Amino acid sequence: MRKPLKITLFALGGILAIPVLLVGTTFAVNAVATRHELASIDDYGQRVDVGGRDMNVVITGTGEDTIVLLPGLGTASPWLDYQPLVAELRRDHRVVVVEPFGYGLSDQTDVPRTTDNIVTEVHTALQESGVTDYVLMGHSIAGLYALTYADRYRDEVRAFVGIDTSVPNQPGWDEPASTAGLTELRDLGITRALAALSGDAYAGLPYTDEEKQQMGYFTTRNATAPTVLGELEQAHANFAAASALTFPADLPVLLFIATDDADFGTWEELHDGQVAHLRNGSVVPLAGTHYLHHTQSVTMAQDTTRFLAALPVR
Repeated sequence: MRKPLKITLFALGGILAIPVLLVGTTFAVNAVATRHELASIDDYGQRVDVGGRDMNVVITGTGEDTIVLLPGLGTASPWLDYQPLVAELRRDHRVVVVEPFGYGLSDQTDVPRTTDNIVTEVHTALQESGVTDYVLMGHSIAGLYALTYADRYRDEVRAFVGIDTSVPNQPGWDEPASTAGLTELRDLGITRALAALSGDAYAGLPYTDEEKQQMGYFTTRNATAPTVLGELEQAHANFAAASALTFPADLPVLLFIATDDADFGTWEELHDGQVAHLRNGSVVPLAGTHYLHHTQSVTMAQDTTRFLAALPVR
């Protein structure tokens, strides 16, 4: 009986060694690849001082209106991610892309990721950049922050344009997000391996090969860095704090929403509710999923230009 037992133990040991070897390999590959990618990130924009840290701001295009673009939660490089939309908007407008702390080329921060702090930081970055009269345009969670921003700085904000934006009391808002294990999966190389197996996330979208490569580098830099993870953990509290907030009644608001969401009826109803009390507010459903600026940039730019042209001159 001893010999079969010995063989069984050897076999079991071999089986258990396989995942250990695989993880060891992914760890080593990830360490080397990460150093290479971080060293290969291209520079862009201009850094401005916000509370002793650098925040990156990119300004392009010309026009009477200035449009400030704010990213959705976890967008590794807002400047690169917004390229299809920026290319269309800058034909007629000055476009400002703000990369909040933890995003793009901006610094990390240990300041809590509350809505108040994020709004104050973005506003400071715009002030430091000489941007004082503008249209806010944002994706996803930026819509939640915009409620506080537009109320606090109404004299500066000419209008708000939303890209499938988050809404107070939306389904799932009261479910706290967990970030447990994400850093470990990154450091072990498991996240990189899974991303490689999933293929090209930007296939068929209007990005160059170089832009795709750079976005991959920024994902390595920022996706599971402390600031973004802190914002994800704070999201539940930020939604709770915004539960009773609305846009100022005199603020012009244009909301683009994605029709391919699983629960579109509820999604449209929530956004209709956001504009019901406004003097000038409308909701525009567009075919597509959450990242409408990847696929509907031409239509959104055209509709935004018409929307802004109809506003009173300030």
